[in-house]
Amino acid sequence: MTAAHMTIALEAQPLALAELARAVGADETWVVRLVEVEILHADPSAARDQWRFDSAALQRALAVRRLERDFGANLDTAALVLDLQDELRRVRALLAAHGVR
Repeated sequence: MTAAHMTIALEAQPLALAELARAVGADETWVVRLVEVEILHADPSAARDQWRFDSAALQRALAVRRLERDFGANLDTAALVLDLQDELRRVRALLAAHGVR
């Protein structure tokens, strides 16, 4: 990750579609596909130039790029992996809250 990408992530300013695409080294069509397969969330009734993505969306998009690069995952597979990771974090937090390791 370059310093420019780190600055974007640390500033916590919502990113426009083009900014998110640039931050992850992808084109806008790729980001639109992430919205279509529900990896990222944006209001589909809003114009695409009005979409804004938070730092969590940036992290998810970066995770998808890594899954594509490292494992050749398609977007459906990446969505499943991210959902399973989220669920695992939730279960671990629940277990920790109940004192179970």
